[in-house]
Amino acid sequence: MLTRIAKIDYDWAIFFGIIPLIAAGLITMYSFGETSAFFSRQLIWVGISFAVFVFVSLLDLRFLRETRFVVMLYGIIASLLLLLFILGSTFKGSTSWFDFGFFAFQPSDPAKLVLILVLAKYFSRRHVDIKNIRHIFVSGFYALILFILIFLQPDFGSAIIIVGIWFGMVLVSGISKKHILLLLSTALVVFSLLWFFGFTDIQKARLESFLHPYADLTGAGYNAYQSAVAVGSGELLGKGIGYGTQSRLQFLPEYESDFIFAAFSEEWGFVGVMFLFFFFGFVIWRIVLNAQDGATNFETLYAVGFASMLLSHFVIHVGTNIGLLPVTGLTMPFMSYGGSHLLTEFLGLGVLISMRQYRRESKEIIGRGDILEA
Repeated sequence: MLTRIAKIDYDWAIFFGIIPLIAAGLITMYSFGETSAFFSRQLIWVGISFAVFVFVSLLDLRFLRETRFVVMLYGIIASLLLLLFILGSTFKGSTSWFDFGFFAFQPSDPAKLVLILVLAKYFSRRHVDIKNIRHIFVSGFYALILFILIFLQPDFGSAIIIVGIWFGMVLVSGISKKHILLLLSTALVVFSLLWFFGFTDIQKARLESFLHPYADLTGAGYNAYQSAVAVGSGELLGKGIGYGTQSRLQFLPEYESDFIFAAFSEEWGFVGVMFLFFFFGFVIWRIVLNAQDGATNFETLYAVGFASMLLSHFVIHVGTNIGLLPVTGLTMPFMSYGGSHLLTEFLGLGVLISMRQYRRESKEIIGRGDILEA
């Protein structure tokens, strides 16, 4: 096993960016005080997630290119999302979890990876006639099913990530820009319909609190206001580890997950945030480099989809924490407390590293003058 691990090209540069992000989350949780169990539990999840990453990276995952396999994965994850409405546990108004007592599982997280695989397979097989507008609607249908199942939980944040993944992969798939413009116009119409017929009162209140964040500081606008106060109070250098009053005094809700960026910003300030942005940007850059070196279109599209997922999470999480976007309850990649999202992120990385080996093998075959099968 150690010999096989030693032979894997792990792209250690990615970990140069990921380790500081994980450490930032752990340090922020540790600063909450001795009464908090988040630090110790998250440390366990980090260990489990890293073990999953190593195991997956050792596998030959070229079977993921097979249509029957990705269709099977899609059917399984859609069934789990449907099963939530029968057996799922409700937490803060959202039925998004299977509660097994000693841990809870959120199917919407692996659903994002499954969608990436499905779209990568779909677009990679249709690169010749990709400019046909029907590919927008067919690929959008795959995303729409998962979007609806997640949206109805209701989990608006994860549903938006589904859209972000799909849109990111559509942009690089080769689809006509005119068709993309038509897509955006359609999205505007769909949003209008959702506002009048789809959104719950809670979701409407969150959106309205974004437009008028200080109109109801004790109600819908409370979370956004407290988060903005925490970020702003960090100023240039922050208050120091363990001195974030907004989180320690529990003015800031969900400071270990949905608002961990605000908790971090309060203690580390603008300088700490800039380092955070640098390391996250570095991780995305390395994933994009892996996309450029994909053995086939499938590996390239997978890497693009994975980067879109992480980037969507990051942008929306930061945006909600500084008051630029409505509060959606999304985690920060590699930082926020929780096992489901962390396992999904490391699983996605494991698949990426496994695919990286095909790239190296492909180059070796080309170097010998052999024919590479598409």
